[in-house]
Amino acid sequence: MNATVAVIGRPNVGKSTLFNRLVGKRLALVDDTPGVTRDRRPGQARLGDLSFTIVDTAGLEDADNASLAGRMRKQTEEAIADADVVLFVIDARAGVTPLDAHFAEVARKIARPVILLANKAEGRAGEPGVYESYGLGLGDPVPFSAEHGEGLSELYDRLREIFDAMEAEQGEPEEAESDIVLDPELDEDEDEEDLTGTAERPLRIAVAGRPNAGKSTLINKFLGEDRLLTGPEAGITRDSISVDWEWRERHVKLFDTAGMRRKARVQEKLEKLSVADALRAIKFAEVVVVTLDAQIPFEKQDLQIIDLVVREGRGLVIAFNKWDTIEDRNEAWTEIKYKAERYLNQVRGVAMVPISATTGYGLDKLMEAVFDAYKMWNARVSTSRLNRWLEGVVAHHPPPAVAGRRIKLRYLTQAKTRPPHFVVFCSRPEQLPEAYLRYLVNGIRETFKLPGTPIRLSFRKGENPYANKAKKRK
Repeated sequence: MNATVAVIGRPNVGKSTLFNRLVGKRLALVDDTPGVTRDRRPGQARLGDLSFTIVDTAGLEDADNASLAGRMRKQTEEAIADADVVLFVIDARAGVTPLDAHFAEVARKIARPVILLANKAEGRAGEPGVYESYGLGLGDPVPFSAEHGEGLSELYDRLREIFDAMEAEQGEPEEAESDIVLDPELDEDEDEEDLTGTAERPLRIAVAGRPNAGKSTLINKFLGEDRLLTGPEAGITRDSISVDWEWRERHVKLFDTAGMRRKARVQEKLEKLSVADALRAIKFAEVVVVTLDAQIPFEKQDLQIIDLVVREGRGLVIAFNKWDTIEDRNEAWTEIKYKAERYLNQVRGVAMVPISATTGYGLDKLMEAVFDAYKMWNARVSTSRLNRWLEGVVAHHPPPAVAGRRIKLRYLTQAKTRPPHFVVFCSRPEQLPEAYLRYLVNGIRETFKLPGTPIRLSFRKGENPYANKAKKRK
């Protein structure tokens, strides 16, 4: 069975550290600042021979429902409602606080098993808090240290007992799933291309942009539920949260990312961690939807984010959000196209879609553009077509002569996809002017219908590598 375990507790008791310990990766941001986690974040956990989904949640706070803390609590309540087991975490070194007692009373009413973890119990400093936690009425606490991994065996015993009872209630267990976990939130040493090449895997889409551009609202609209925390406050999202979705029977993994401000403005350590997490999500995405505010498009930071996506070689679609607030849409779209022509030469023809994450306007067109971008990102052009095109280019617009000697372009082939990467064999590649390189890239993009796709073009010195083989066959 694939049980779901929710981790709850007040802020800064070590829930995200526990989450990272059980998933075996540093997926959730961890910092001494209270309230780092705001959205609920699922991950695939492993403890001995137990495999289950664990959900990290925001710290429980007693606050007004309309406030940010109140909306965060609602996200945690929804995680509890979806869970099979709840891990209630307290800070043993701080002892039982009034907030712990308040939410322990709520936890006692939950119609599912609750395990009390007295975290930070390593050493003698945590002993009084462990004994004090018996008074919460949640059964015997598990003395635990998420940071050092102490108490894992007792947690395993508790979970094993609960999971066995759940399986007994459900009857005969189904055939065990494979031990292979298809986790798209990759470690940096994993082979990205191997993991993205199979048809069974979901398309990984990262939604990026400046703070308050409507990224979380957009994903919630796709899902048809308030899955991610939203609000008028800028910078609500901190972790890169992934959610599964299906669009027209196609499996998709959506990654919400923290808003990225200009580097000079990012001072706090926590925001630096959030931006680093967003960059990682972009790096391992297949298509990135850069969300711009239609009222103030193409700010300097917007262009830097787009440039980052291009340099990472991801498929790219630009969404102009808040289109429902634009009065003269024809004039606004004309201005947007003019600026795109001016600022986006490196991805000429990139798909641009006006949308409203609030009303749902344009979302189907956005997803169609995403799948088109993914198709072009995987495009492969035959060597024969490439070289016929190259012959025409050399005949009509040959490379310039350098020091009285013309540079010869001898052969062109595609080395790889994701994104399309082409290799030109030529004489003196180091002397080819930058303008001619751009001319070749734009020519490939236009001729082989790859608008908006990042294109890599490398040059190698030498003859046609297949010329000698051809001579030998003769």
